[in-house]
Amino acid sequence: MRGPDYTLLALIAVLTMTGLVAVYSASFVIGLAQFSDSHHFIVRQATWAVLGGVLLVIAMRLDYHILRRLAVPFMGLTLVLLLFTLIVGTEAGGAQRWLTFGGFSLQPAEFTKLSVIIYLAAWLNSRGDSLRSFEQGLMPFIVIISAIGLLLMLQPDLGTTGIIIAITITMFWAAGATFLQMGALLVSGSIAAVSLTVIEGYRLDRLSAFISAESDPLGSGFQTLQAMIALGNGGPTGLGLGASRGKFFYVPESHTDGIFAILGEEMGLVATSAVLLLFVTLMLKGYQIARRAPDQFGFLLATGITTWIAAQAFLNIGGITRVIPLTGVPLPFLSYGGSALAATLLAAGVLASISRYTEAREAARERASAGRQSSEEGDES
Repeated sequence: MRGPDYTLLALIAVLTMTGLVAVYSASFVIGLAQFSDSHHFIVRQATWAVLGGVLLVIAMRLDYHILRRLAVPFMGLTLVLLLFTLIVGTEAGGAQRWLTFGGFSLQPAEFTKLSVIIYLAAWLNSRGDSLRSFEQGLMPFIVIISAIGLLLMLQPDLGTTGIIIAITITMFWAAGATFLQMGALLVSGSIAAVSLTVIEGYRLDRLSAFISAESDPLGSGFQTLQAMIALGNGGPTGLGLGASRGKFFYVPESHTDGIFAILGEEMGLVATSAVLLLFVTLMLKGYQIARRAPDQFGFLLATGITTWIAAQAFLNIGGITRVIPLTGVPLPFLSYGGSALAATLLAAGVLASISRYTEAREAARERASAGRQSSEEGDES
């Protein structure tokens, strides 16, 4: 093995540090109002960042093939935690998503994403050509995803469910699914999405806010409009770090879901464009690592992790900029949320681990090529 992909690590470090600065700037007002402590949120976020950094280093130094043997135990633990959350979890904002132990809280759904990726990578890798069969490929795949989706929707957590669906469908396609299977998934997924939107009224409100936020500016359209106003206030270069007006209780969840709007207001289009460029570069680097992975398991694992980060970033930024309806998911590496940050850094560590073996394979190819060239030169002489 050689060292990990240092470009990947640099991108993760820059995004995480940017997130810490953004969280402090966006949260000190609400920290003072709720806890009489302007440092309340940043201290917790920094603590989780350190923990996540430790998890990243551990995962990066481990042989990622170990995860194949741990796929089933991890999935079993995930199901237990999700069930436990539904039974004794802490409710906040109409959702029951957290397990609380004293002053410590954990959101199992954030780690569910990585657990599903590991399990599905191992499962898809074991299918072989039978994956293209409806009986042995598509139907078991639907059962697996439906079970996880049901537990998440009972919380309810549509945003996480949508991200997991995007991850798993991408992995299914990358593993070799047929066009007919993908068409069946598209039809069934569309029906499920429409049904879930109609069942819960607040989801219809989000769709209405996306289409015509101006018709209810103090109600369902408030968050959408205030995020757009904050971005507009920032202009090209922003009002200055710490000078946001939107975080004074105009932009809801300014330090979590709405942090991109606050970043745009304070640092302007230049900063938001830089963040977008970082995410796009990270996505390209992740898929490059997947393409160069030494085996199918590593390929699927890297594909799933990269899709997770890219899809979640798109859902958050797309909602804030009114490209898509608001989904209520945090921006990876930047939004406040300890469980989300630690889980994402852990997944990044797994991606870095795959890159170490990728580098080893590339080096072996270079040595083999050099050896062949020397042999050919010797034969000519």
